[in-house]
Amino acid sequence: MINRDLYKSIWSSISADKQMVFLSGPRQTGKTTFAREAARSFANSLYFNWDIISHKRQLVENPYFFTELTRKDSSQPLIIFDEIHKYSDWKNYLKGVYDGHASDYKFMVSGSGRLDLYQKHGDSLAGRYFHMHMFPFTLAELSKARRKFSAFARAPLADFDLNNSSETTARLETLLRVSGFPEPFVKGKAEFWRRWSANYLKQVVMEDIRDLADLKKTDTVELLFSLLPSRVASPVSVNNLAADLRSNFDSVDRWLSLFDSFFLTFRISPWSAKISRSILKEKKTYLYDYPEIPDPAARLENLIAVELKRAVTTWTELGYGRFSLHYLRNKEKEEVDFLIADGNTPFLIAEVKLSDDSISPTLVKFQNILGVPAVQLVGKKGVFKYKENGKNRILVVSAHNWLSSLP
Repeated sequence: MINRDLYKSIWSSISADKQMVFLSGPRQTGKTTFAREAARSFANSLYFNWDIISHKRQLVENPYFFTELTRKDSSQPLIIFDEIHKYSDWKNYLKGVYDGHASDYKFMVSGSGRLDLYQKHGDSLAGRYFHMHMFPFTLAELSKARRKFSAFARAPLADFDLNNSSETTARLETLLRVSGFPEPFVKGKAEFWRRWSANYLKQVVMEDIRDLADLKKTDTVELLFSLLPSRVASPVSVNNLAADLRSNFDSVDRWLSLFDSFFLTFRISPWSAKISRSILKEKKTYLYDYPEIPDPAARLENLIAVELKRAVTTWTELGYGRFSLHYLRNKEKEEVDFLIADGNTPFLIAEVKLSDDSISPTLVKFQNILGVPAVQLVGKKGVFKYKENGKNRILVVSAHNWLSSLP
């Protein structure tokens, strides 16, 4: 069993405050297991799951049932609400729970869909919770070489471990073959991943999205999702997808948003500040379950997108800044794959190459414009070199070495 120490440290940090903790992320990333592990550090705890009929009946009959918990001592109990977002009035319910009992109980709310999905329904929970996301396994989580954020922020291109190459190379290959979802990753077999992945998509589309989003055209939605692996690593045109599906723009745009909301995909926007003739609208789409991407270069870029998405999400949730992930592209189709920003300030840019370790001229160009550290991540082992670029520096390095050091 792989300990999820990365998320334990996040939980330890944000659970010290009085706010509820919303734990969300893709299905089958281990959220329920993590919640139960978190409960072990409390002398008093109670686990509630909306999918269990006896639990559901208990809430309906006595909304504040948790107050009847028999305590082992006088310490604050942890109350876990799992999949409570499937309850139609869950936001109003949690608002009442928090307003009446936040001083006496600690609350964790977990779910497989975005817990802010229906913001327009019911009263706002603003100020009453902190968000914590759990991702499939990443190289950084699996590595013992993960750096502290303070050290990484001072020197993102230095001080990472080059001595664990064989171990991290093997992990990278496993992730590319079977994804970072715990069950297929631990088994490590492509045959198992294929069966698991097909069933996983059916569960999310046919159960979660259909039921919670009142989805009608499930066949069309499944077809839309099947088109995405071949479009990873390029800006995605909603108009083109709508034409392929013989559907309308608004429907396809809504379905893509649902994929994001239920953690099948995530999208990143172009960064336009200081970039003349930057494109402004088209987003790039990435998958959490990426081994089905047919092109090896796009598959590697997708894996790195998940690694960076996990990093910027963690840094933001821990209060280090307001980090976000973008890409760079102008109307001349010059592109750098990723830009990490802290608020309105670029922090780092990154280019991905499957095997080419010659420095990308476009990476040099955009670094000259933005004046931030730049890294070129290469999908083969044994790559490590620097290039001085005026006052800036570019690192060209094997992807697995640099990624395993991400805080």
